[in-house]
Amino acid sequence: MLEDGAKPGEAGPIAPEVFNAGGASPVLLVCEHASNVIPERYGDLGLSSDELTSHVAWDPGADVVARSVATHLDAALVAARVSRLVYDCNRPPGASGAMPEKSEVFEIPGNKNLTEAQKSERIENIYLPFKDKLSSVISGSEQLKVMVTVHSFTPVYFGGQRDLHIGILHDSDSRLADAMLQTAADFTSLDVRRNEPYGPQDGVTHTLIEHGLHHDLLNVMIEVRNDLLALEQDQQIIADLLAKWIAAACEKVGVPLSGDLLGGSLSGGASGGASGTGKATSCPQ
Repeated sequence: MLEDGAKPGEAGPIAPEVFNAGGASPVLLVCEHASNVIPERYGDLGLSSDELTSHVAWDPGADVVARSVATHLDAALVAARVSRLVYDCNRPPGASGAMPEKSEVFEIPGNKNLTEAQKSERIENIYLPFKDKLSSVISGSEQLKVMVTVHSFTPVYFGGQRDLHIGILHDSDSRLADAMLQTAADFTSLDVRRNEPYGPQDGVTHTLIEHGLHHDLLNVMIEVRNDLLALEQDQQIIADLLAKWIAAACEKVGVPLSGDLLGGSLSGGASGGASGTGKATSCPQ
């Protein structure tokens, strides 16, 4: 469902979407880079249509994967409705990447020389509604124990090829990440690595800190290489993999997901290691 707030084309605060708000799972999904929408009030930021549909504006495939995982686990999902180029909701207001003047090799003309008033407008109308809604979803639920943020990354960055397939990221609390890394081989033969292609040193764990650590939630950030999400069927393969894997990791850290929370084909594979998981042994392409 869409929460109250301005639509991306209107003036005023733009609240995130809360999908499956009544989900019974102890897991909460978050997708800060779900959308490439630039609200009309900001024009096109001086970018071409190709640039606005590329990875620079959002995390391609992440929203679909996050929704599917949320459905499998009967979990709520909080998803941003505005491109990270307007405001990156995984960055605090003081961060240089919150309203970037340059992203990788792309100049963002519409973010050049922003006044303090322009920055404050974005903070008040995009970041704070996202932050406040996510906080209220967490505070308003007694069953939440785990927060998982879902992202995708480009296979080529600054001209260099990235060989890994999935990154499992964490900040100071590594418990859920450790469990996912320890159980990875039960679910996939893809190349899975800790704190790659980014890590805390890159400033990417803001949501984990602000909403995970500060609310005593077990937390992890999952990065999937976006060429593995190019087709709808690829997105579903990865979503199925992640749902089973998250469930197994949750059980390992003492937060079991009951069978009725694991929709459809997932109900038999969460607690049994590799048995019944439909192990992903190659890149879905």
